[in-house]
Amino acid sequence: MKYRNLIAVATVTALLGTGAAIEWKTSEAQAAPNDAGAPAAVIGESISDVAEGVVDSIVTVQVSANASGHRSDDPLFTDPASPLYGQGDQQKVGGLGSGVVVTAGGRILTNAHVVAGADDISVALDDGNEYDAKVVGIDTKTDVAVIQLEGKFPKLKPIKFGDSGQLRLGEVVLAIGNPLGVGKSVTMGIVSAKGRGGRGIVGYADFIQTDAAINQGNSGGALVNMKGELVGINTAIISRSGGYQGIGYAIPTSMAKPIMDMLVKDGKVVRGYLGVNIQTVTSKVAKQYKLGAPSGALVASVMPGTPAAKAGLEEGDVITALNGTSIKSSETLMNSIAMMRPGAEVELAVASRDQSVKTIKAKLGELPTD
Repeated sequence: MKYRNLIAVATVTALLGTGAAIEWKTSEAQAAPNDAGAPAAVIGESISDVAEGVVDSIVTVQVSANASGHRSDDPLFTDPASPLYGQGDQQKVGGLGSGVVVTAGGRILTNAHVVAGADDISVALDDGNEYDAKVVGIDTKTDVAVIQLEGKFPKLKPIKFGDSGQLRLGEVVLAIGNPLGVGKSVTMGIVSAKGRGGRGIVGYADFIQTDAAINQGNSGGALVNMKGELVGINTAIISRSGGYQGIGYAIPTSMAKPIMDMLVKDGKVVRGYLGVNIQTVTSKVAKQYKLGAPSGALVASVMPGTPAAKAGLEEGDVITALNGTSIKSSETLMNSIAMMRPGAEVELAVASRDQSVKTIKAKLGELPTD
């Protein structure tokens, strides 16, 4: 069976930037200095402790699916008049990714694109054995999936969840998975950026960007902080070549965990729905509305009969805050609403065309499947 290593890849035509010096800073609450005065977080033994403490919570996920094919030289399968036309040899197509153990009872968090469409799923553990698994739930809009080991298997070591919202730019993180099928591997980098999206990789994107080496096969693996806590699920790379070029994306746990919980509880994800088409505020719009900075979500249209229409939102309004939290972009608002349950009541700070500011309350509906 032919296997392929799985990770989402976005190709860009140019990546332009400028270099900058990096200064490492730490507080007493973050790490105590060693005898030489260096932060403990950068001492090799500390990094080793973290890596060795979490590596057993990462597994290899192998999938296979049946794919129909035909022999190009056999008219039995290629002649349209044949009753067996198009029913050629069955072939096995396989894939290889990673997963993160979240319960001792065999529940594993991974990417949707690793297991979607698979007829067979197996998980390789550190004991060298493979165990069958089934899909608990898949959410393609965030690329999150949950699978469950079946039959008899040893007690697993679940990873501890961390708060991805507390990550800081420049913070050291480790990426753990099975890149290119070489075996479980650990790479180190920093948090390069937060809140990345807009590349069409998934419907709802709020990625952590890291320069820790991530390659095909790392899909579904862990991004952990220096406390040994899971802060992200490695999902995609930005690359011209298809290989590591220093830009990796991970789904933050602030998004992955609630999605996981919904999949486990209901087998699907039900999202809140406001009913507006929105776009990010530009500098020109910010100046027109006297917002001070180009942030917020501009309402391009309001769909009739939706919660937004009932609440009084109008085309041309700019939503600047949701429940007291500033909205930086249209993606911020979209992700925030989607993570809420239908029926939730929200309070929106809205700037109007006449530069007045108002507060609108709305009761969310359920996002239609289409």
